Amino acid sequence: MTLRTTILIMSAFGVISDSILIAFYPQFFELRYGLASSVHVGAYIAAISIAVMCMLPVWARVARRVETMHLLAYTQLAATAFCLLAIWAPTVEAYWLLTMLMFMTKASYLLMFPYLMRLEPANRHSVTIGLLSVVIHIGAIFGAAVGGLALQEFGPRFCVALMAAGDLAQFGLCTYLIRSGRVVRVLSADEGERAAPAPRRTPEALSALLKLSLLMFLFDFSAYLVRPFFTVYWEARTGISDQLLTGVIFAIPGIVALFALALRHRMASQPRWADHTLLNLVIGAGGLALQASESLWLIVLGRCLYGWALYQVIVKLEVTLFKVSTPAFYARDFGVTNFFQNLGVLLSSFSAGYLVDWVGVPTSFVIAAAGMLLTAVIDRGWFGVDSRHRTSAEVCHA
Repeated sequence: MTLRTTILIMSAFGVISDSILIAFYPQFFELRYGLASSVHVGAYIAAISIAVMCMLPVWARVARRVETMHLLAYTQLAATAFCLLAIWAPTVEAYWLLTMLMFMTKASYLLMFPYLMRLEPANRHSVTIGLLSVVIHIGAIFGAAVGGLALQEFGPRFCVALMAAGDLAQFGLCTYLIRSGRVVRVLSADEGERAAPAPRRTPEALSALLKLSLLMFLFDFSAYLVRPFFTVYWEARTGISDQLLTGVIFAIPGIVALFALALRHRMASQPRWADHTLLNLVIGAGGLALQASESLWLIVLGRCLYGWALYQVIVKLEVTLFKVSTPAFYARDFGVTNFFQNLGVLLSSFSAGYLVDWVGVPTSFVIAAAGMLLTAVIDRGWFGVDSRHRTSAEVCHA
């Protein structure tokens, strides 16, 4: 296997591990510890975001002294150990402690993204980002489906064991790359960059990075506001309690992402409307609003529209990041934008728990749709009017 292929497979295992329970935490905590609080579930998912957003910059700094793949091998092995211990956590407090340590250590696998982008030529960034996005969506599909089946047939402890298996697979692949000599060492290049005069960031570049980070924050807040309770909502709305089917419905956005990627590769050039950020944000808002319907088929249609928008916008935002950044700042800038993205997920998870208690899940969909429309308005104001930022982000906006 090539280095790029192995990194893509590692990313898939990381996403699968994360996705096994992400759709089923309400059911998990009720089955395992007898807790049925929506606020507790929202707080737990928010805590995961805090763990990742705080530790990724730390791992990025450590990676300036330790080769990325060696660092990943150590941290994924530690994550496996914490996850295995969590299988037998006797109390919910112990489970919180062990799994938070797990997420803190496994957050380092996100460094694979800027590491891979440093090795790819600039003209292949959009292709690589598209592949990574699809790998993430495939992982989410598989993880949600397997998680639903495992929870239904084998119980919550088995789901945690599957998460540990995903982390262990990443450790194994890291070890394979190191021992096979396929790892590309970047510290020597970094030492040369540090010895040279420090590159200066222009005010325009810093402004574009900050605006992009804030845009990612609002987009992620809106896109993931409904995620923690969708599976419970689906089963209550439809009366269907098959958790395997629920996992598949939850994963519909990933299935649509695969279709979008196939369409992109089969066509010499995408239609202008398919590549229009404003239109895709409006489509996403419509998809979120449709999911508040009482009709099963409108909910499914809403998931499809939401999935299309999610794929298109995420890819374009990531392409924009590597357009406004430079190789020397890839890991640092990725850490900045990832911080804002996780902050958006953090606040959405906290908000989701309270919103569900206060106004119910259907209204949460409407609020998320309004947030998506606000993202579209801000996007047009920042990247559609100011020609300087339009130049730096032209690949992302129509």
